[in-house]
Amino acid sequence: MLATPSFVTRCAMAIFPRSCFADRVTGKPGLIRILLNRLGPSVLSSPLRRMVQTLSLFLFIVLFFYVCWPYSARPAAVGQQSDNWRLVEVEQHTGSFRFEADLRPDWIGDEATVLYVTNGNDGSSYVGAFKVANIAGNMLSLRPVGELSPAALDSLLLAQGTWSFGETEPDRWPSHYADDLAQKEFIPAELFLVIDPLVSMSTAIASRSWVWSLTCAAIILVACFFIPRGFCGYLCPLGTLIDLFDWSFSRRVVRFRVASDGWWVHIKYYLLAGTLVAAMCGVLVSGYVAAIPVVTRGLLFLGEPLQSGMARGWHLVPPMHVGHTFSLALFAIVLGLGFLQPRFWCKYVCPSGAIFSLGNLLRVTERKVESTCINCNKCVEICPFDAIKPDFTTRTTDCTLCQTCGGVCPTQAIKFVERWNLVELKVENDPPTGETPLGRRGFLALATGSAAAIVGGTSVAVATRTFGARLDDPTSFRPVRPPGSVPEQEFLEMCIRCGECFKACPNNVLQAEGFQQGLEGLWTPMVNADWAGCESSCNACGQVCPTGAIRALPLEEKKVARMGLAVVNNSTCLPYENREACQLCVDECNMAGYEAIEFINVHTQLDSQGKPIEGTGFVAPVVLRDKCVGCGLCQTRCYAINVKEKQLLTASAIVIEAGAGNEDRLMTGSYIELRENERSQRRPDSPKFENEFFVPSGDTPSVDPLVPDPTPDAASDDPFGLNS
Repeated sequence: MLATPSFVTRCAMAIFPRSCFADRVTGKPGLIRILLNRLGPSVLSSPLRRMVQTLSLFLFIVLFFYVCWPYSARPAAVGQQSDNWRLVEVEQHTGSFRFEADLRPDWIGDEATVLYVTNGNDGSSYVGAFKVANIAGNMLSLRPVGELSPAALDSLLLAQGTWSFGETEPDRWPSHYADDLAQKEFIPAELFLVIDPLVSMSTAIASRSWVWSLTCAAIILVACFFIPRGFCGYLCPLGTLIDLFDWSFSRRVVRFRVASDGWWVHIKYYLLAGTLVAAMCGVLVSGYVAAIPVVTRGLLFLGEPLQSGMARGWHLVPPMHVGHTFSLALFAIVLGLGFLQPRFWCKYVCPSGAIFSLGNLLRVTERKVESTCINCNKCVEICPFDAIKPDFTTRTTDCTLCQTCGGVCPTQAIKFVERWNLVELKVENDPPTGETPLGRRGFLALATGSAAAIVGGTSVAVATRTFGARLDDPTSFRPVRPPGSVPEQEFLEMCIRCGECFKACPNNVLQAEGFQQGLEGLWTPMVNADWAGCESSCNACGQVCPTGAIRALPLEEKKVARMGLAVVNNSTCLPYENREACQLCVDECNMAGYEAIEFINVHTQLDSQGKPIEGTGFVAPVVLRDKCVGCGLCQTRCYAINVKEKQLLTASAIVIEAGAGNEDRLMTGSYIELRENERSQRRPDSPKFENEFFVPSGDTPSVDPLVPDPTPDAASDDPFGLNS
């Protein structure tokens, strides 16, 4: 007698055609089972795991390609404004201000509406935000939102003329990129990076500091005590991509297959040891081998150009260089290892997986085989992690509790229970496994591998430092880093090279560094101001950084964080060279809200009385050091117009320079306080221009002289100061 189908099955059979289900009399499989068989036997044997893997990969893709996609941001709309309001009286008992106008617009129709009040005769005299407390015809009673400052109160009571009410705050600093990311981050965009334990552990060791993502890594490790290596079996997006690659390509090619008992089976432990040894020497190499940085960077260099090219135009995709090729080759190797064995990377190479394997030693649950096992070998054949011995018991450090083996066991002899559950277990070493406790040869192999890991990690660290950034050499390459970056040495020790900040950066201002600083700087973010400048409304790079190499700054802090200093090359700048008028950099800086570049008169001719002759000379840019944050917008504009479009120059005449005295790189503390301290320490007797008319020489730096230059004067054959 056939068993009655379950309630769920009966509901499905009522909805879908009969052909979708197996014939319960003849046993002929239905379309659903045929489809699942085509997807692979592991889908049938462990459907829950495959569903979790699918959802995890989908979440990873959504976070990377949607949440970190900055181009859904839109500038805030300019609100409506109502003018010609007169202050009638101040209500002492309520603290409200009563205004009157000839006509009240319809958009001011609800109490609790917030209005921004400015003086109608002087639009720059902004008083503050007020909430509508009462409406009576063309009369409004407004109550301040918060407490008015004494200056704002004086302005309100003493100013003459009428007042204007607006829906939006005047001269509000733009924040649409920052707001867009905050709205889309239903969970942190860097979630998968912070739960990769190798990312946070190696960063903390290399930088000798506490990394906030250590907490997240600890949580996932504790969770894996209950689901051993659950991250590898269920959550890791790289593992799921490898499964897809193996299913699509690798399984069709068997000529390169290798055995599962070679010297390579313990590579992951030695690679982990070498990575941690290098970190102890202050060199961070985990970004090259940790699972999540590898897949994040691979999708960045593969998927981001496709997404940007198709959505925005191929001309907006930055060109690739040898560093991109190196990263893509590494990603291809990770996938290509599947031709040796399915999931070869996950089973034998991945150092992130090695941490979880070691964590399995503290497992609470595990796979056990009961005495009803009939030695059919189905579990050994289907196990994706080579975690089952020839006697069908478990290699506990490799098991991910994926339960695939349990799904194919014909006698249901495989159980996933508490570690201390010992009821009716199968006899071990039956049939004989050939695996013995650590003997002399095994000990020698372990010692050799450990020594190689230590020597290898140390050698990599020494070579990286020797042929790396050379921070003690003032003539070495100094990239402009993102705003909020920690000091350069700590930055190189904390940046995991994942590429998350590149993806979140609008207009590709941040691009991957090549080999300018050797392996030490490879794939770290640097500003390419010839391509684009840092948007004043964006702070995304710090928000998505998983290690704190770029601090997560509020927009108020970010807009005063100095990432470099704009320096005008007097020998090529068009006004300084007396070629033609140009104010592109000044206009761009003012439009961004920084107002860090001003004009001086150059090449102005004087008459016999020493007075300027009208119509002679040009106005030329001079950078105000205390206002410039090095956003690069000025350089972008000069390069786009004068170099690319008009071809008047071969390189931008204003460039952003990093280095000592040109940038602020704080591990902790406030950039706002830093700026305030600088202003308070500025001497009142600082030197000033003796004459507003200025004839430049080739080596005169166009930087505000009110603040002393911390670097020596540039030589005449070095107009950009690169060798200073």
